[in-house]
Amino acid sequence: MEPASTVSYYWIIFIGTVLLSWIVQSLLRSKFRKYSKIRVTSGLTGAEVARKMLHDNNINDVQVTSTRGRLTDHYNPATRTVNLSEGVYGSNSIMAAAVAAHECGHALQHARGYVPLKMRSTLVPVVSFASQWVIWVILAGMLLIKTFPQLMLFGIILFGLTTLFSVITLPVEINASRRALAWLNESGITNYETYPMAKDALRSAAYTYIVAALSSLATLFYYITLFSRR
Repeated sequence: MEPASTVSYYWIIFIGTVLLSWIVQSLLRSKFRKYSKIRVTSGLTGAEVARKMLHDNNINDVQVTSTRGRLTDHYNPATRTVNLSEGVYGSNSIMAAAVAAHECGHALQHARGYVPLKMRSTLVPVVSFASQWVIWVILAGMLLIKTFPQLMLFGIILFGLTTLFSVITLPVEINASRRALAWLNESGITNYETYPMAKDALRSAAYTYIVAALSSLATLFYYITLFSRR
């Protein structure tokens, strides 16, 4: 691959990824608005759904808390907390129930020793460091690729770690959604009408992780190609 075509490949991937990410994010926001208006028959709020799911799975050492922001829901294995955004914590919508159950799915993974989650948690401090410096190392490596190629190689290794994190995140998120949907169905939180809605909401959220992983893989391939053609 010639340098000019390599650059063209990068811009095609970059523009395509940005466009795809925008489409997926727009779809997720649309689903969020739609399913945030539909109430679960049980009337339970997101916080109540989370506490019930944890209780039903005999997890008694995880706290459910409220966190500021929108779409900021997450499970923190270090503090053993399920953190729900304000729009999820106090809402009794399908979306709130689905998101709360999904985050509790991560708590179940932690309690059951789910290997991909362990791998992702191990990578967190490394990826945190890599994310702060990788773009600067890559840029400097590109400028010095003829005289100091080792710097570019180091940048590729750092970016490879962030890519690995994105790839490992996929099974972690998909498995958490499966655990959430199974429990929502078994517990009666959802019924034959609302279960497909919860499934659709979580599937839309999963697309964001798929796009992020594909984008990272494509960019990593570009950097490797650039380095190999130096």
